[in-house]
Amino acid sequence: MDDDQASADMLSLRLNRLGFSTTTADCGELALTLARAECPDVILLDLRLPDLDGFTVCQQLVDDPVTGDIPVIIVSGMEKPDIIRRSRAAGCQFYVRKPYDPNALLILIRQALSEAA
Repeated sequence: MDDDQASADMLSLRLNRLGFSTTTADCGELALTLARAECPDVILLDLRLPDLDGFTVCQQLVDDPVTGDIPVIIVSGMEKPDIIRRSRAAGCQFYVRKPYDPNALLILIRQALSEAA
């Protein structure tokens, strides 16, 4: 779930090449709907979305019994001082600042998957 569809598509392509199955959403409501319908193993979430902010989406995912056990990794370019604290308070497992190292993100995805298993 990313506000920049090109970035989301590029990340999705990279993850697909590594054997992951991906779905993208360009807004919070669609992301929530897809997460509930598909129950992915992990969710990568941007904070800047056109309809809902990522904190709200994350909190709704965590509070929903259907999606509450899915690890959420927030990937965002926001740089305000309290962003990481607010992200953790919303329920994310990891926070990654854009631009990010793709290898570091992959390590966090695998860690989230192993901790959720």
